[in-house]
Amino acid sequence: MKPFSVRPGAARPLAWLAALLALYLCAPFLAGIAQIGQADWANVDWRQTWSAVGVSVASASVSTLIVLLGGVPLGYFLARSTSRRMAVLGFVVQLPLALPPLTSGVLLLFLLGPYSFVGSLFGGTLTDSFAGIVIAESFVSAPFLIIAARSAFAAVDPVYEDVAATLGHHAGSRFLRIMLPIAWPAIGAGLALAWLRAFGEFGATVMVAYHPYSLPVYTYVMFGSLGLPAMMPLLLPTLAIAILCAALSICRRRGRTASDAMGVADTAAEETAGIVPGAQAPADDTRLAFELEHRAGAFHLDVRWAPSARRLAIVGPSGSGKSMTLRLIAGLEQNKRDVSHSHVMLGDIDLAALPPERRRIGYMPQDYGLFPHMTVAQQLAFPVAADAAGARYWLDHLGLSSLTRHLPSQLSFGQRQRVALARALTQSSQLLLFDEPFSALDTPRRRLLQASLRALQRDIDAVTIVVTHDPDEAALLADEILVLEHGRVLQAGPVRELFARPASVRVAELLGLPNIGEGIVCDDGGIDTQAGLVLRPDACGHDAGSRVLWRVAPDGMRAADHGAYTGRIESLQLRRGERYAQVRIGDLLFEARADESAFDNASTCLHIDPSSISIWLPSLV
Repeated sequence: MKPFSVRPGAARPLAWLAALLALYLCAPFLAGIAQIGQADWANVDWRQTWSAVGVSVASASVSTLIVLLGGVPLGYFLARSTSRRMAVLGFVVQLPLALPPLTSGVLLLFLLGPYSFVGSLFGGTLTDSFAGIVIAESFVSAPFLIIAARSAFAAVDPVYEDVAATLGHHAGSRFLRIMLPIAWPAIGAGLALAWLRAFGEFGATVMVAYHPYSLPVYTYVMFGSLGLPAMMPLLLPTLAIAILCAALSICRRRGRTASDAMGVADTAAEETAGIVPGAQAPADDTRLAFELEHRAGAFHLDVRWAPSARRLAIVGPSGSGKSMTLRLIAGLEQNKRDVSHSHVMLGDIDLAALPPERRRIGYMPQDYGLFPHMTVAQQLAFPVAADAAGARYWLDHLGLSSLTRHLPSQLSFGQRQRVALARALTQSSQLLLFDEPFSALDTPRRRLLQASLRALQRDIDAVTIVVTHDPDEAALLADEILVLEHGRVLQAGPVRELFARPASVRVAELLGLPNIGEGIVCDDGGIDTQAGLVLRPDACGHDAGSRVLWRVAPDGMRAADHGAYTGRIESLQLRRGERYAQVRIGDLLFEARADESAFDNASTCLHIDPSSISIWLPSLV
């Protein structure tokens, strides 16, 4: 695909607009350079000037530190909360941006002035002092950091916190080690803006603390006494600081770009690195059972399952509750008020009674949840219960030994999946949860990694649950399947049983099974499909009038000169090198193996082998 580019004709107006604004922003600096020769250098009080610079730098730094300590947590809670009270608070803390600086100073005097209640408690020392400057600058600069922190945390995918919780980290650790480092680039930009805003604050400062002079206040005083020629010497420190901040920003951006440009060539050898079976063999008899009920708006999830196998899959369409089920098992929804019931047993352990950080669960979301600021080695060392020997074992067996110093952005999809697997396995998890782990991969790579995961399942003792909408993937990776739709269990049981005897036509559709429908047993043992077709199985085995499900095996249909059925060929499809015909008989659409050239005709006679027709009663879970 060609990269996006702007047509020259369309770009010309944009270029003019950009150039006009850039010229306007540069013009004052150019005008100031022209006035250097008229500056009044002789009457500059350099001692007082540098004192004012020192006051401004110190007060801006102290106020920014205060804002940092409170503003980052506040931004985090504003980003994560959905309550109305926090929304109102988020609006209020932005008000200083809309107030004229002098108004901010007046409001602060009402609160902290020498005649206010708070000011009298401190003997009037909160104004006309260094503390007053810090207070004024903190008030006007705090919104810059809070807004930046809120936006930064809102942009961080909550899945990172979820994964960190399943790796054993409590809320404080998740914030300090995951959320804060990921959000820090944007928070750092807000921090720089807050410092610059505090350094240049005049209006609120002059109202709250006229003395000692900060640089903006001293500049105003000198302008009133000596006029414009005295301004150039006083502007030099401010310009120097601004240039320094801009230079640091450019260097930081270039450094980040260079870091992002570092990539790793994904070789075929790495992608095809298989999982070498280890000496471990499944010895533990631990089984999983759960009863979950969850309401989220109009959606109601109600799932109960006690499988007897260790390799499990949950299948269903989008919005059926598959991922929610997985999150409830992991305990990632337990603090939400709309959870009404949760009971999860892993062997003799009641997981529902434990917070997610104590469940020792390996959880892999759809995009694997690799922390973007950690190398592969750091990812594997991050679980609280990480085992160094186990980490080295899985690094070797998953073909990751040469990638330990690489960040997730430098890895291919297949490598990321194997890193996420290794990370989950380093804490000896008894339960591994995979939320559509292969949905973002192309078909060849997906099949390769499916086979690798299947080999891994034979290699470990853990119970595994794979959430997928692909029935073939479920059949490969699971011994038992749970079929969900609209938050309800349609059927659950062994793979062979579900594919041989789906409980309903809808279950058959979700499992991708063709040639299945409902019918009524006739007096002569035939099956009336009530769609213009009567099937003749070898033996029905059910009473006349019974409502049954039927299935015709695709291999049981063939073109025949004297076939009992007449069908119309609607399409021919090639799947994995084999031809299949879509044949309509009456109002029913069948799928048949189309190895014979007779299926190339638009209309043909068909024979359905009676032994290929299966009959069974519909059932409910």
